[in-house]
This record gives sequence, C-alpha cells and structure tokens, in this order.
Amino acid sequence: MTQIGFIGTGVMGAAIVRNMMKNGLDVNVYNRTKSKTDDLIKEGAVWKASPAELTASSEVIFTMVGFPTDVEAIYFDENGIFTEDLTNKVIVDLTTSTPTLAEKIAVKAQELGGAALDAPVSGGDLGAKNGTLTIMVGGDPDIYEKLQPIFKTFGKTIMWHGISGKGQHTKMANQIMIAGTMTGMTEMLVYANKTGLDLNKVIETLSGGSAANWSLSNYSPRILNEDYSPGFFVKHFIKDLKIALDEAEKLNLELPSTNLAVKLYEKLANKGFEDDGTQALIKLWWNDGKQPNVKN
Repeated sequence: MTQIGFIGTGVMGAAIVRNMMKNGLDVNVYNRTKSKTDDLIKEGAVWKASPAELTASSEVIFTMVGFPTDVEAIYFDENGIFTEDLTNKVIVDLTTSTPTLAEKIAVKAQELGGAALDAPVSGGDLGAKNGTLTIMVGGDPDIYEKLQPIFKTFGKTIMWHGISGKGQHTKMANQIMIAGTMTGMTEMLVYANKTGLDLNKVIETLSGGSAANWSLSNYSPRILNEDYSPGFFVKHFIKDLKIALDEAEKLNLELPSTNLAVKLYEKLANKGFEDDGTQALIKLWWNDGKQPNVKN
C-alpha cells in the first residue's frame, strides 16, 4: 500500500487526512504546531518530526500550508523535503501558491529523481470535510493519472490543466471568480436587509434563479447565524487575490473588480478580522457582523 505523507494539518489539511484514512490509506503527518496533529494521531496517523523525516518514510507527499513563503521553507530549508532523495517519489502541493514557485519545485523534484504536481483546491472547509473538493492540477499527466485513486479520497471534480504552474493559474481564475461572488453576496444582503426584506426568504429565492452561486448557498446562512469561523481565512484570501493581480500584471491585464475586492478585504483585515472567514466581509457594513434591525 502506498505510504502517504501530509504536511500542514490546519482546518482543511486535517479534514483531507481524515478522508484519506477513511479510505484505507496510511498517512504520516507533520505540522509546525504539533498539537494540531494530536487528534489525527489518535485516529491512526503517524507523527514525523520534520518534513525531511516525513519525506524519507513516504512515497507520495502532500503539502498544504498558508503562504508561498511557507511552501518554500518546507521544501528548500534545512530539514526540508528537498534534503531527501526523491527517487520514485511524488510531491503534491495543495497550497494556493504562485505558478513560478510551482515550476521551481517541479524542476528541483526532477533533479532529485522524483516528480511534482501543483494541485490547489477549492471548496473550503465543507468541501474538505465531505471529500468533495475541486482539485486543479498542473504537472506530468502520467503522474496525475497514477494519483487519481488518492485524489478521489478527498476530491470530486479533479482536472489536469497542463504543465507545472497551470494548476496554480487555474486556482487564480477560481479566486477571481469568488472575489466577485463574495462581494456581490455581501452587498446583496446589506441591500436586502436595508429594504426590510426577510433575508432567509431572499436567499431561498435567489438560490433558485440565475443569481445562484456557491458563496450565496454556503456563506449567507453562516452570516445570518453570525458564524464567522474560518472555512477560509481572510488573510489567505488576500494573499490569493494579490497573487492573481501579480500574474495579471505580468500578462498586461487589468482586473478592476478583483483589485477592489482586495482593497475591501484589506480594509477588513486592518479592522482586526484577518483570522475570520471570508464571509466576515459583511462586518464592513454590519457592526460585529450582526444583522441590523430595520423598521418596515
């Protein structure tokens, strides 16, 4: 049986590991904060003391951390993945990172006898928990095909998009789209509330028409329940959108709506909400995220 290694057991990473184990896979785990792996170890995962130790004892290594700087450290630093022989091993970065770094990782992995895929995901904490994530893959198509059984333990829509870096480019397209749906969903709730409408009825109605989208279905109910826990952190969304804008600049593209979304989320972060979920954007209008009472 293939021995899996997984680095980064945060909200989504831990859920992915659980789905892997539920499907019979043996998983080694490493996280900078060891306590975040405690429950997984109780459930059958095996702790490894460093990325290098995990790599030495695993055949397929997945990474899922916060920022490109974290990715670079896990791969290239002392006791990192690239201090080990990668002969016949595959590394898969699930982090939303830069296409340039994905290409750099792929080149180094090949030099060390292995292969690398960039495979960022979408679907948030619920998608990770339910094993229904969308997985966007760049790299060798043959390696992609070989890993299909593993991808299917935590993903539903799994697609190869081209050479190394193309998975990350696809994720940028995804985040550009989400930027629009999140700002639209937030402003819709603010407007509908101000007019005295029943927001539950509005959400149900819009979800049945052409305004239906993932953000509306998944984040509007959380807002009405005043649940701003992070399915996806504000600080990570800002990071993603800035990567998208950087890549767009290289392509001589202007993305004014995405640029506005970054400014709104930076304003939210500056108010102290960077560790909230992205649905907290409504706090720019609603004090503490509480729905204002409006007299009809």
